[in-house]
Amino acid sequence: MDGCLARPASGGAVDRSPVLDALFAMMPVMTTPAGALTPPGRLVAGAVSGAVAGVLVAVPAAAAEQGWLSWTVHAVVLGAILGLLTGAHRQSLGSSFAVGVLAGLLDWAGWQLTAVPLLAGTIPRWSSGDAAATFDDLIRATLLGAVAGIVLFRATALLRRRSRTAETAPRRPHIVVVGGGFGGLGAGRRLDALLARGLRAEVTVISESNFLLFTPLLVGVASSALEARHVSAPVRAALRHATFLHGRVESVDTTARTLEVAAGNRGRRQVPYDALILAVGGVAHFFDLPGVAEHAFAMKSIDDANRLRDHVLAALEQADREPDAVEQQRLLTFVVAGGGFAGTELIAELYDLVHDVLHYYPRLHDLSPRFMLAHSGDRLLPELPAELGDYARYTLARRGIEFRLGVRVTGADAGSVRLSDDGVVATGTLAWTAGNRPNPLLGSIVAGRTGPLAVDEYLRVPELDGVWAIGDCARIPDTGDPGAFHPPTAQHAIREGKVVADNVAAAITGGRPRPFRFGGLGVLVSLGHRRAAGLVWGRPVSGLAGWVLWRAVYLSKLPGTEKRLRVLADWLLDLGFPRDIALTSSGTATVPATTKDHHV
Repeated sequence: MDGCLARPASGGAVDRSPVLDALFAMMPVMTTPAGALTPPGRLVAGAVSGAVAGVLVAVPAAAAEQGWLSWTVHAVVLGAILGLLTGAHRQSLGSSFAVGVLAGLLDWAGWQLTAVPLLAGTIPRWSSGDAAATFDDLIRATLLGAVAGIVLFRATALLRRRSRTAETAPRRPHIVVVGGGFGGLGAGRRLDALLARGLRAEVTVISESNFLLFTPLLVGVASSALEARHVSAPVRAALRHATFLHGRVESVDTTARTLEVAAGNRGRRQVPYDALILAVGGVAHFFDLPGVAEHAFAMKSIDDANRLRDHVLAALEQADREPDAVEQQRLLTFVVAGGGFAGTELIAELYDLVHDVLHYYPRLHDLSPRFMLAHSGDRLLPELPAELGDYARYTLARRGIEFRLGVRVTGADAGSVRLSDDGVVATGTLAWTAGNRPNPLLGSIVAGRTGPLAVDEYLRVPELDGVWAIGDCARIPDTGDPGAFHPPTAQHAIREGKVVADNVAAAITGGRPRPFRFGGLGVLVSLGHRRAAGLVWGRPVSGLAGWVLWRAVYLSKLPGTEKRLRVLADWLLDLGFPRDIALTSSGTATVPATTKDHHV
């Protein structure tokens, strides 16, 4: 779009029409600090564009007829609507022209063929005769929309350019959000909204991935129930006024207030900040157990879920052609470490995946795949009341899933998993949900830091000026329960993002911060096979009703209508069709063979 604008002169001024300069003199209330048009700005720009189009098209055509004034007002209204609908996004000249033509056609159909008959007390017929009778109005409305679209394109381009090149504007504080998860994107979207309302700042969101991963549904990807792209939403689509940088923050210098960012093949770059919001999340923690990091499957990313899915399907393929019965049983043994929400949902989903597709493998029909969950605690799902944990265990055990409670995984190799009770399980699949730790980036911020950053009730890091932290990388005190801390859940992270954005904005503008307070709405865990359990507003739910509620809640929390419809379609297909067994990895996936004797 900028290619159609005059290039800046050597002094930095932009060659603009003095008429448009005068018309858009109210620019400060029409654009955000990032140079995007605010809703009032889009309204004014559209109305002016409609007025210009009316002068050029409607007035001369109607001068010899009656109603030239009403046509001019009509043109202003059409332009204002066009500005509100399209002025928020940068478009090409051709796109603006096409949208303007479409708006003119819709205006003709809505006004001449519908509104005019209704105002006259008759029922619209939308007939060819009525269309022919108003053909002149059709030509006029189409030209009006086309010209308004072209003028609006030019006007919005000049406004954005003028905002970017204004030399008298003071330097704006730079707010940097690191992390594109629930907390980071929550903060970024809130700051984006504040920019639209006039916050004088620059905002940059930096993330290693350019999408928000809806982690509560990640196990659905691992079990082939959901498409990977359906549980992720692009970060850029959520930010209209803030800037997004796809890169990895390597280190943070809190003295110089700079970040070192590795972005693509252009090497590292320095990004300065005035306020820094850390929402970098956590990574899998294997506690330096021998062989676990090398042989276990973590569940932190889409790549992790896809690798586990392909590994399980490869195990079925390999077992189907394996002549040795002992090796077959090893390939059909699946172990999950960790009995929290993630581990419980994962073992249930893996069970459903294998049993749903087992009919594709005739040589395995007489075999019984084995599923085992090892958990160091004395009961399943310690986050829930004991009765719900017992219900979950009973429900899963009834299907044949084994539980080893009070037992930890102490090591692993290509063919087995070792347990703390000296047991050894012959398996080719170990999924790990038994431990997480904050992102290693925190170690570059506070020397020797291995745990989350301690923050106050306003989400500030007291020991680091200008730094805030939220989500898994922060230890956030619960003001309603002295000595307790908020759990690192998605629902908490989203709300932490909003509060930290407001508090950073308050720090910049001299306002008062507010403490973070949130009691949680409830927790739900899927148990597979159309069963779930959990607490909703303190009330226990379980069974089919809990499963329906689990799906409804997560469907409503997905970002964007498109993603909700895609996930809903996946779930509906899953009700009537078996899961996909196509291996998505390149080449032929295999599970490492073993020649050792393993005790079960």
